[in-house]
Amino acid sequence: MDASFWIGFINIVIIDVVLSGDNAVVIGMASRRLPPVQRKKAVMYGTVGAVVLRIVLTALTTWVLLIPYLKAVGGVVLAWIALKLLIGEGEESSDIKAGHTLAGAVQTIIVADFVMSLDNVLAVGGAAHGDFVLLLFGLGLSIPLLMVGSNAVAALMDRAPALIYIGAGVLSYTAGKMVMSEEAVQQRIAPMYYYLDWLFPLLLTMLVLTAGIWWRKRLYHSVL
Repeated sequence: MDASFWIGFINIVIIDVVLSGDNAVVIGMASRRLPPVQRKKAVMYGTVGAVVLRIVLTALTTWVLLIPYLKAVGGVVLAWIALKLLIGEGEESSDIKAGHTLAGAVQTIIVADFVMSLDNVLAVGGAAHGDFVLLLFGLGLSIPLLMVGSNAVAALMDRAPALIYIGAGVLSYTAGKMVMSEEAVQQRIAPMYYYLDWLFPLLLTMLVLTAGIWWRKRLYHSVL
C-alpha cells in the first residue's frame, strides 16, 4: 500500500462524509413523520436502496456519463423533491393528511438517492483511481454514514421543525449545483458560467423556499 492508496483512502472518507450528508437529509426529511418502527424501516430501506444504486451506477459509470443532460434533469428532479417535502410539512401543520406512508417515504428516498448517487459515484470512482478495494471501501463507508446521519436529521427536525427549511435549502442548493455541473449546460452558458455557477444554485434555493413558504401559508389560511 503506497502513498497514493492512502491519499485515495483519505479522499474517499472526506467525499463520503460530505456527499452522504445530502442523502441523509432526504432520508431524514422523508421519514420523520412516520411512527418509530416505520421510520427505522424507511431509514434501512432507503440506505440499502442508496447503496444498491451506487453499486449499479458504479458498474455503469461509462454508459451513464454518455446520457446527455442526465445531471441537469436530476437536479430539476431533486429541486422538486425538496419542494414536495417542504409542502408536505405544510400540509401536516394544517391538519391535512399528507399521505406519508412507509411506501411513499421509501419511494421519495429512492428517487432522490438515484439522483444524488450520480455525484457520489463519480467522486468516489475518481478518488479510487481504479483501485477495487478503495471503491468497495467507499461504498461500504456510506452505509453507516447514511443510517446514522438520517436518524440524526429526523431526530433534530422532530425537536426543531424549523430545520425543515434548512434541509430543503440544502437539497435545493445541491440541485442547482448538479444542473451547473452538467457539461452540456456549461458549454451553452460559457461566457456567464463564472457567475451562474454560484448564482443559479442560490436563486433556485430561494425559489424553492419561497414557493414552499407561500404554499404553507396558503394551506394555513385555508383551514382557518
